[in-house]
Amino acid sequence: MTGKRTDYISWDEYFMGVAKLSGMRSKDPNTQVGACIVSQDHKILSMGYNGFPIGCSDDEFPWAREGEPLESKYFYTTHSELNAILNYRGGSLEGATLYVTLFPCNECAKAIIQSGIRCIVYDSDKYDGTAAVIASKRMLHAAGVELRRYEHTNREVHISL
Repeated sequence: MTGKRTDYISWDEYFMGVAKLSGMRSKDPNTQVGACIVSQDHKILSMGYNGFPIGCSDDEFPWAREGEPLESKYFYTTHSELNAILNYRGGSLEGATLYVTLFPCNECAKAIIQSGIRCIVYDSDKYDGTAAVIASKRMLHAAGVELRRYEHTNREVHISL
């Protein structure tokens, strides 16, 4: 062979793949979400997944979706996007792109906007039409954050670990 490979993965496939792999770290029994923040020159800046804050035991805090507020996961979990933003230690995220496996909620949208992220590439939008996503999209549009749905290529990648 004299030329370069032509079957390499695209940047979108690469970064969404990293986001999906990050989501596989989540211990949430129902929803695993991953995020990957990327610089304008295609460097990975940070990653995150949904889970409890550091020091809050995965065995002692609730994973339930239903029930009393203090007995369900919603008051305790940190979403993947916020984790990725908080995990970043390099300074500014101004101009970065966020790859995320689930469209961000309104709370994450606030953090995304405030951090300077300018583009979101998202996969699932399964909560479209809910108050949290309507508010999220309203804020993101107002702040000029580009929203782009990930275009599936149906490429399969196999990794042996």
